[in-house]
Amino acid sequence: MKNEYSQLKEYMDQSSKTVAVTGAGISYLYGVSRLKQSVGRMNAGRIFSASYVRKKPEEFYKVMKNAFLDATFVKGPSTVHRQLAELEKQGRLYGIVTQNLDCLHTIAGSQNVVEFQGSFRDNICTDCGTRSFDYQVWNQGQMPRCEKCGAPLMPTGFCRELKVSEEVSRDSMKEAVNMIAEADLVIVIGTTGFRSNEYLSRMKTGTKLVQINPSETQFDRIADLNIRADAAEALSAVL
Repeated sequence: MKNEYSQLKEYMDQSSKTVAVTGAGISYLYGVSRLKQSVGRMNAGRIFSASYVRKKPEEFYKVMKNAFLDATFVKGPSTVHRQLAELEKQGRLYGIVTQNLDCLHTIAGSQNVVEFQGSFRDNICTDCGTRSFDYQVWNQGQMPRCEKCGAPLMPTGFCRELKVSEEVSRDSMKEAVNMIAEADLVIVIGTTGFRSNEYLSRMKTGTKLVQINPSETQFDRIADLNIRADAAEALSAVL
């Protein structure tokens, strides 16, 4: 394992632009639930709609609290989130592309973060459509409401019935793809590759791909380096 850590450090030392891609693995182990696990596959489409949130705002808030909010605001960022923030601070990590919704990268101190599924940083009023760009509205112990009309808010990217949700998803994925297209080292951490076909296809020829994941994933066959270890341990060796 020491040889693999040394190789990772060498890749990072040689890289002029390193991008990390993170998934549920780095948050799930620290208390953040997977959405479909929290609400059930059949309920997801019904619950994540503006009409449902308007009708049952407190039930929606309870789902969010159990799945994300307690882990986000009570437990806080994991060691991995903080390590990635430190790497960015040191100038060794250009940015982060994440499928996670929990804002833990931002809370940990990372500045250049693309959340291609949306997050609690971008919210929309379920009635008048006013947007709010502050994850702290979910840190008040109750369902956040629109300052303009008082209707409940919900994360914009969650609301598939609204056209703006599609726009957010399209724009954020475009931003993620552009960031990865500039990288000469991509480190995937704790993800099995959700929507990876959309960003991997834009990697430059010669860009190194490193995977840090205790489990096997679709990245195994294409990664230049597979590290079968806890991400906190691997990043600690680099730091």
